[in-house]
Amino acid sequence: MWWRSLKDSRYRQRWFERLAFYPKEKFSLNKPVIVFHAVSVGELHAAVPLIRACRVLLPEWTFTLTTTTVTGSARVKAIFGDSVQHCYMPYDTPGSIKRFLKKVNPRILVILETELWPNLLFYSEQQDCRLLLLNARLSEKSFLNYRKHAKLTLNMLSSFDSVAAQFEQDAEHFRQLGLPEEALHVTGTMKFDQEINQEQYQAGGAMKQELQRPIFVAGSTREGEEEKVLLAFKALLKTLPELLLILVPRHPDRFDEVAKLLNRLDYSYVLRSGGERVSSDKQILLGDSLGEMQFYYASADVAFVGGSLVDTGCQNIIEPAALGLPVVTGPSLFNFQAVSELMLESGAMLVVADANELAEKVLLLLQDKVLRQSMADAASATVKSNRGAIEKQKQLILQAIHLDQ
Repeated sequence: MWWRSLKDSRYRQRWFERLAFYPKEKFSLNKPVIVFHAVSVGELHAAVPLIRACRVLLPEWTFTLTTTTVTGSARVKAIFGDSVQHCYMPYDTPGSIKRFLKKVNPRILVILETELWPNLLFYSEQQDCRLLLLNARLSEKSFLNYRKHAKLTLNMLSSFDSVAAQFEQDAEHFRQLGLPEEALHVTGTMKFDQEINQEQYQAGGAMKQELQRPIFVAGSTREGEEEKVLLAFKALLKTLPELLLILVPRHPDRFDEVAKLLNRLDYSYVLRSGGERVSSDKQILLGDSLGEMQFYYASADVAFVGGSLVDTGCQNIIEPAALGLPVVTGPSLFNFQAVSELMLESGAMLVVADANELAEKVLLLLQDKVLRQSMADAASATVKSNRGAIEKQKQLILQAIHLDQ
C-alpha cells in the first residue's frame, strides 16, 4: 500500500479497512445484507444496472459494495453516494475475513467476474452465506493457472450456489476445473447491457460537432502502449494534419507520466481536467479524468482500445461498440476473447499487429466513410443482439434469496 501510495496518495488512506477494522457506526445491520464485490472500475460499471435493478426489487435489503482499488471506491461513491454501504474488501487472511463477515454479516455474497479468494469463500460458506459468481470469465491463461492448483480451485468452486459464465468457452473451463453442472449457467456478459450515459453521450457529440475535425480516440491504454499509439499518430499527421488524438490512459496514477511523455515528444495538448477548450492548434486531448470514457468515445470517429498492443489483454471493447464506433485493437485479446470473436465475425472490429498497421487502418477508416459506417452499424447490431445477461443474472440472485428464506 505504501509503495502504491507513492503514485497515488489515496492508497495511504483507510488502511485499517484492508484488515477489516471498521468504525462502530460503519454498517447498518437492521436489514438483511447483500454484498456485491467488484474488484475495480470495469467490474463495477458492468454491474451498475444489475445493482440498481436489484435495489428496486429488494427495498428491504441493505446493499454493501466492496472494491479493492481506490478508483473503484471513488466510482462507488460517485455513482451511488450514500444509498449503499461501501468498504474495501479486506486482504484474504483468515482473521481479516472473519472480522469482515462478523461486521457486515452478509446473507448473499455476489462476486463479479473471477475474484476467487480461498478464505473469503471458505468462511462465507461456514457462515451459511449464499455465494454467487456472476459475469464470470475464465481465459485460457487463467484456466491453466487455476488448474495448477486443482484441489484448492475445486474447493473454491464447490462453495458457489451459482456461477454465471459469460460464454460457453468460459463455462467449459469451469467444468474442467470441477464445477458441478447444476451450479453452472451461461448468461452472456453484462457489459453488453451497460447503460449509456446520455449526458456524456450528448456532451461528446457536441464537442465533435464543435471541433469539426477527424478524431481518433485511444482508450484505456496501458504502460508501454502510449508510445506505440503516438508513433501511429505521428504517421497519421502527415496525411491528416488536422487530426485530433484523444489519449486516455487506463490508470489514473499514470496521468502525470503520460503528460511528461507528451512534453518530451513536443506535442501540443490540453488536459481534460483543466477544462480548457480544444483549440485548432492542439493535437491531443489527454483524458485525465475518471468515469468519462463514454464522453471520449462519443467524441470520436474511430476507437482504438488499449491493453491490446501490449500483452495485458484488451480492455472493454463493448463500450465503444455500444456507442456505434468502429473498433481497432492489437492482437492481445484474452480478456475479451469471446466478445472479440463476435465483433470480428460481424465486421465491427479490426485487429492490427503494430503501430504501423494501426496508422494504416485508422487512416483507412477516417478516409472511407462507407466502411466506417458499415463497421459502426455492425458494432451497434452486435451489442444489441447480445443484450439480456443482466436479467438472467438478476434471476439467479432472486433465486438465491428465495432459497435463503
